[in-house]
Amino acid sequence: MKRSKIVRDQRSVLNTDAYDKRRFKELFEMSEGLQKVREEGQLPTTESLLGDIWAALYKMKPRILKEGINPALKPNRTILEKIMSDEHFEEYRSFTKLDDLVATVCTVKFGEKINFWLAEAKALDEDLLKQMEAVESLQDDVPFEQADEEQGEIEDGPIQELADATDKLNDKLELTLETNGERFLQAIDEAVDETIKVKDSLISLMGGSTAGKGDAELKKVPLREQLAIADQVAMDPKMQEIAEWAGRFQEVAREKQKTNYIEAMERRGVTMGSELERLLPMELGLYSNKKTKKDFLRRFAEGETMQFEQKKRENLGKGPIVFCLDQSGSMKLLDNQSKGFILALLSIAKKQRRDLCVLLFSTVIQKDIYVKGKITSNELARLARTYLGGGTDFSLSLQGALEVIEESTFKNADVIFVSDGEDEISESFLNQFNEKKKQKEFNVLTLVLGKDTTIAESFSDRVIHVTDFDDEGSFVAFEI
Repeated sequence: MKRSKIVRDQRSVLNTDAYDKRRFKELFEMSEGLQKVREEGQLPTTESLLGDIWAALYKMKPRILKEGINPALKPNRTILEKIMSDEHFEEYRSFTKLDDLVATVCTVKFGEKINFWLAEAKALDEDLLKQMEAVESLQDDVPFEQADEEQGEIEDGPIQELADATDKLNDKLELTLETNGERFLQAIDEAVDETIKVKDSLISLMGGSTAGKGDAELKKVPLREQLAIADQVAMDPKMQEIAEWAGRFQEVAREKQKTNYIEAMERRGVTMGSELERLLPMELGLYSNKKTKKDFLRRFAEGETMQFEQKKRENLGKGPIVFCLDQSGSMKLLDNQSKGFILALLSIAKKQRRDLCVLLFSTVIQKDIYVKGKITSNELARLARTYLGGGTDFSLSLQGALEVIEESTFKNADVIFVSDGEDEISESFLNQFNEKKKQKEFNVLTLVLGKDTTIAESFSDRVIHVTDFDDEGSFVAFEI
């Protein structure tokens, strides 16, 4: 059943204003996590409780109101008082304050923990269960809009019954928090830890191209997409594991790219030229000597001064990266690893503004192209869920790679081929493939997770035998 995205109950026990309420409504519409927590709410006033939790985490100076609180919200106030009086609350807010994403994720996590804690408490205390059911039943008879309008005007009837029942529930809730408050605050601590993990996972999944700039990269992703991925990470252990592998591989990829940069700046012999920063000390000495200064200037103008030779960095944006990944049945155990590996390659492609084509193959093929290394939340979810299974067909994948390169406006593509299987390739196809490789000037790096490398060697420029994607040999792919 499709969840409602509409917020109806915006009553509050905090000093929330029109902006706070409007913003929470917008975030609620974007977040399936918030909608799910409301749907599973243990309190009749869960919806307004979520709005207040978000405001307490997001606002600069949240404050619980002393007067003018609707009687039906007393349990909400009791819960907020417990959370906000905790000595660690301001520490939590250092992560969430004025941050739409983290405040929303943390609200979801708080809501989940509160729902679970209340469910446990009801299971252990029949009196609490009965009082919550009584309030819920009376709440159905008295819409909150009517209760607000007629509050204080009717002493008897459904509204008064609801107020009395809520008072009894609140007294019981206060007693439960007093006797079981340690478990409640422990659950809140767990919620914050889980929020931080979700945020780190989002950086691994959607950013990670530059060390120390994950937050800045993540902020470039539309908030709706951030929240969509956050919901998936929070609910799907597979996404969490993929994020862990992505973070691990991105760190390795950054180190490999950094090493390439350092090597590119090494001085490798002497050549002639007129680049001031690369001049030999001897030439600088000739410039500072009055007798040799004119001769130096003449040679410098003509590009004949001696300077250090350096290996230049390769030009970025030279062409697409084509990643051919075997998804036959035998590769299933490495699926999460492989998806993390792809995301690390995406971080390289994003930084170098290169297209990355992922060709998943077995006896069928699936092609996805990520322009300049950018991936949307829907594309990421699709990539994580996809597993083809079946047998292995090398020719199908290699033909797909050729088609991608034919469509590209660039030459010098980098093709990375990964498989743990063996397959026969016809001699005519091999000849055609290798001829195209010469024409289009692309290279093929193959990572073999099996034993036999003979077939791979027939179409590859380099073949590396590895045990899995976390094998050091696999990291050669990050040097492209």
